[in-house]
Amino acid sequence: MTRKRGLRDLPPEALDGKRALVRVDFNVPLQDGRVMDDTRIRAAAPTIQYLREKGARVILLSHLGRPLGGPDAKLSLRHIVRDVERVLATTVEFIPDPVAGVAATKRLPRGGVALVENTRFWPGEERNDPGLAQTFAALGDFYVDDAFGSAHRAHASTEALARTLKPAVAGFLMERELRYLGEALEQPRRPFVAVLGGAKISGKIDVIEALLPKVDEILVGGAMANTFFLALGFDVGGSLVERDKVDLAKALVARAGKKLILPRGAVVAPSLERAAERREVSSDKVPLDWAVFDIDEITRLDFRARLLQAKTVVWNGPMGVFEHPPFDAGTRAVAEAMVEATRRGATTVVGGGDSAAAVAGLTSKLTHVSTGGGASLEFLEGKPLPGVAALEDA
Repeated sequence: MTRKRGLRDLPPEALDGKRALVRVDFNVPLQDGRVMDDTRIRAAAPTIQYLREKGARVILLSHLGRPLGGPDAKLSLRHIVRDVERVLATTVEFIPDPVAGVAATKRLPRGGVALVENTRFWPGEERNDPGLAQTFAALGDFYVDDAFGSAHRAHASTEALARTLKPAVAGFLMERELRYLGEALEQPRRPFVAVLGGAKISGKIDVIEALLPKVDEILVGGAMANTFFLALGFDVGGSLVERDKVDLAKALVARAGKKLILPRGAVVAPSLERAAERREVSSDKVPLDWAVFDIDEITRLDFRARLLQAKTVVWNGPMGVFEHPPFDAGTRAVAEAMVEATRRGATTVVGGGDSAAAVAGLTSKLTHVSTGGGASLEFLEGKPLPGVAALEDA
């Protein structure tokens, strides 16, 4: 999966004057037609700038949101043109229709940039339709996939297009994602510690199964820890829990042995709204009508100590209801410990989604923060990513 042909494997003469069809992940948060976070646009900039410097004409493809049954004006990529222009410091031509837009791509000057309308506006994108892939392919002379966040989906603009338009290579962001996630799993420096959180154990079963033989420890937080507590016979009060997964949690505890590190205690409260009444209790002493909302200070210190001894850390999922302070303390503590571990020479990789949101502002102090939540999760599970598998091997 990780050994794919990259953009630098193409000779400069193969780029000059040619149309580079680049699949990016510009699925950015919009509010009233304005981009609220341009992280994903900035993440794709190095690939785009490299192509421009080499004289390529750059045509960008991306999806945005989940339009139902056809075009939706609120999800048009037209809204983000100005932000793309600002990040790239150049004008960007908007192509509203991929069929009619072929002529526009041929008129682009060397180093010019165009952005095609939301790929999900066209029937067949999510069905991985080869006919739509042919339509997209007519817009370029070669294909670059820099959309790791969409790599776990077999769509026409990712999987089918990579098989249709050659050469099909990985962009710099895609390469970086594959390198850091791949090296963490294939060649970790030890101790190798995984931190898993989030609401549901069901969403992380495959990750735990895949990581158990590879890691030295798995630190578990978030509401998924409650299901493990129940498996150990602890009462979890009114906490979020998956009662139908208790037997599975018991089996995982038995298999993992000393590798599985559960929270020693919890921050509990009667409800999110009554956060002022919160207190810390040991994991087996959750009051009957209260619920667990975060890991306690003893656990934060325990997790910190383990992370500071690690040489490789992979983190996916928050430790508590981090979007509701003060229940963000556990997640922040893990983020700060990972920054310290990085400073001490550890390789630290953060999965996308909630985990990426939790380390906002700290990205430069960590080894790698993934741009793909679902994609990084499936990569950690050991599943092949269709958008990556379809690219040419190195």
